[in-house]
Amino acid sequence: MKQGAVVLLSGGLDSTLAVKMMIDQGIAVTAVHFTSPFCNCSSRKAGCKNEARRVAEEFGVPLKVVVKGMDYLKVVENPPHGHGRGMNPCIDCRIYMLRKVAGMFAELGASFVVTGEVLGQRPMSQHRQAIETIDRESGLAGRILRPLSAHLFPPTLPEAEGIVNRGRLLAISGRSRKPQIELAEELGVRDYPCPAGGCLLTDPEFAERLRDLFAHVPGYDQRDLVLLTIGRHFRLSPNLRVILGRAQAENERIANLAAPGDALFMPENFRGPTLLAAGALDPVAEETIAGMVAAYSQDDQNNYQIRKQVVGADGSVLVSAERGPRQPFAALRIGGEVRVTC
Repeated sequence: MKQGAVVLLSGGLDSTLAVKMMIDQGIAVTAVHFTSPFCNCSSRKAGCKNEARRVAEEFGVPLKVVVKGMDYLKVVENPPHGHGRGMNPCIDCRIYMLRKVAGMFAELGASFVVTGEVLGQRPMSQHRQAIETIDRESGLAGRILRPLSAHLFPPTLPEAEGIVNRGRLLAISGRSRKPQIELAEELGVRDYPCPAGGCLLTDPEFAERLRDLFAHVPGYDQRDLVLLTIGRHFRLSPNLRVILGRAQAENERIANLAAPGDALFMPENFRGPTLLAAGALDPVAEETIAGMVAAYSQDDQNNYQIRKQVVGADGSVLVSAERGPRQPFAALRIGGEVRVTC
C-alpha cells in the first residue's frame, strides 16, 4: 500500500467514487464522516451516517465518525465568509472539517485529504475562488485532492510526489450528475443513494427558525437544535417560544424532549396537538396557547380541556379553551413547514 489518505465520506455518490478511485490506485484510505444536526438525509432508516458506514464496509476501509460539536455551531452563527441563501456557511463548514482532519493525520497515518467535490457543482463553496480560499485557510493547500475534478486544478503534492497517478484522475465540472453515474457504472459502484437530501441550513424555513434561536436563546444546546426540526414554531414574546406537534409521532417527540421548566399543554378530551412552551409564561400567553391547541385540534366541540404540566413540577392543571380560526396565529409563526426526511 502507498502512503495513506483521509477521504471525507458523506455517503453520497461523489465521495463514494472518490474512495473507490483511491482504492483502485492502491492507496491506504481512512474514511472520515462528519455528523451534524442539520443533515436532511434521504430516509430516516438509512441516514447519512448509515450510508457512509455501508460504503466503508463495502470497500473494506476503516471509518471514523466525527460529531460537529458546539464549536461548529459558533461557525454557523457567525461564519467569517458569510451565509448562503439560508443559514448555510458552506465555505467555513469546509474549512472547519478540513482543519479537524488535518489534526488527525498523525493518528490515521495520512499525508493528504481526498474529497468528492466537483468544480462548479455547488454555487457557494465549489467555484474556483471559494476552493482556493478553502485550501488556503484550512492550512492544507496542496494536500487536498479532488479526483473527480483534478485536471481542472494544478497538481497537488501527492500527485507531484507520485503517490497518486494524475493520469487516472478526471476533469468533471458542473451540476450534471451524468458523468458520475457513468463513472459509477464503469467502476462497479452500485446501490448508491440519489442526490436528494442535503443540508437543512439551506432550507429558508429552517433558516428562519435558526435565526430566531440565535437571537433569543443565547444558551441554546443540542436539544434546541433537534426541536427546530419538529412541528410548527411560534414566538409569543422575546422570552417565550412554543412548538406545536403536527402528528402523533411529533407529539411524542416533543413530550420526550421537554426539559425541566418547560410547560407541556396536552389535549385532555379531544384529539389534537401537544404543545411545548419554553420560556416565561403569563396568563395572557397561556390563554393564547390554549386557543392555539384548540384551533389546531382534529375534533369539533364546544369546550376544549387542555392539561398543562410543567416538567419537573408536581401536579398539573386543566385549562379551558374555545376553538377559533388559525389565522390570528400566523403573525406569530417562525418560518413555515420544515420537512425533515431523516
